[in-house]
Amino acid sequence: MPEIEKLKFLSEEQARTISNHFKTPVFVYSERCLEVQAERALNFPNAFGLTVRYAMKANPNAAILKIFDRKGIHIDASSGYEAKRALMAGIMPENILLTSQQIPSDLWELVEQRVSYNACSLHQLEVYANHFPNSRVSVRINPGLGSGGINRTNTGGEGSSFGIWHEQIGEVFDIATRHGLDIERVHTHIGSGSDPEVWKRVALISLGIVGKFIDAGHDVSVLNLGGGYKVGRMSYEKSTDLQECGKPVEQAFRDFADKTGRELRLEIEPGTFLVANGGSLIAEVIDIKSTQKYNFVIINSGMTEVTRPALYGAQHPIVIVPIGRKEQETRKYIVSGHCCESGDILTPAQGDSEALMPRELLRAEIGDLAVIEGAGAYCSGMCTKNYNSYPEAAELLMDNNGAVKTIRDRQRLEQIIRNERDI
Repeated sequence: MPEIEKLKFLSEEQARTISNHFKTPVFVYSERCLEVQAERALNFPNAFGLTVRYAMKANPNAAILKIFDRKGIHIDASSGYEAKRALMAGIMPENILLTSQQIPSDLWELVEQRVSYNACSLHQLEVYANHFPNSRVSVRINPGLGSGGINRTNTGGEGSSFGIWHEQIGEVFDIATRHGLDIERVHTHIGSGSDPEVWKRVALISLGIVGKFIDAGHDVSVLNLGGGYKVGRMSYEKSTDLQECGKPVEQAFRDFADKTGRELRLEIEPGTFLVANGGSLIAEVIDIKSTQKYNFVIINSGMTEVTRPALYGAQHPIVIVPIGRKEQETRKYIVSGHCCESGDILTPAQGDSEALMPRELLRAEIGDLAVIEGAGAYCSGMCTKNYNSYPEAAELLMDNNGAVKTIRDRQRLEQIIRNERDI
């Protein structure tokens, strides 16, 4: 029997029971998996203290924010709305760092509530300084180095708009001097990758940038190296070993302290690492079709819940769970979503959303379940919600005792259209 992907934390019987009780499509998250990943992140090697911030854009559900909050993990918010959403979930404002491409219209209120702000451009820094002169602030610097499986997951280097270009640090100093700002945190982020050598290089570059701020009289006490720690969703993909990745970074911080006398606190911002494999999407096989070249399995989900394959050519494990029979036979299938959109394919070629790659799966029949694994990160929070007017799927949490509870109700059609107005 050919090698096929397996369920990660659900059993087949649990998947069947959940689908019967809650219907499909439905996301299920494992509290135990989330807590295990949280512990791994909190054990990231560090020299002089560590703050782990959850990149909540990966999955902003309040129940997940609360699980990480209980573990002592802080929040990385990518918009003012995310910051407010975290506050509404009960996160302490001083545990939230706002790093956004857009200045929120109510930034002043957030800062006054003690949410920390991380300026990502010279314009943002100037605007902030005009409202909060003689204060402390963070700045995000593009260190000139990037990493990532593809360009769309690379957030550093000359092709990235994120952060202040490292050659413009002098202008940062000018703004800070004119307004009496003190830079307390330097933030860099290079994208998604697993290579410890790349992380060591960016740490050394970032420490060099911190040195420039210290030389200019700024009391930098924190260096935030961002996130991007890759998690292998597919069985053949390698996950980042945080211990291997972090040890050279820890040593670099110690060397920096020996050289400058400055003991910096390390911050990291994992998102995918914390939640990706702690989430599964249970869908149903609703049709089976074939052409001269391909066999297609059609499911009652797709880009309305999981956009990454269409966007990146990303790979997600897909497991057929037979209903009412034992199944040993396998076939090669293209798995297609339910949207009227040719790009709604869950089995593209790796890194190429334009190409198809048939997947070896158990032989499927209409009514079987299709479980999409690795669906905890950048799925429910980054999908084509309401395309073709499909409602948002429900979200469930399986707690450490195996009990399953709803953490987001399935959306109703009336909720989709409630903000429309007659003319």
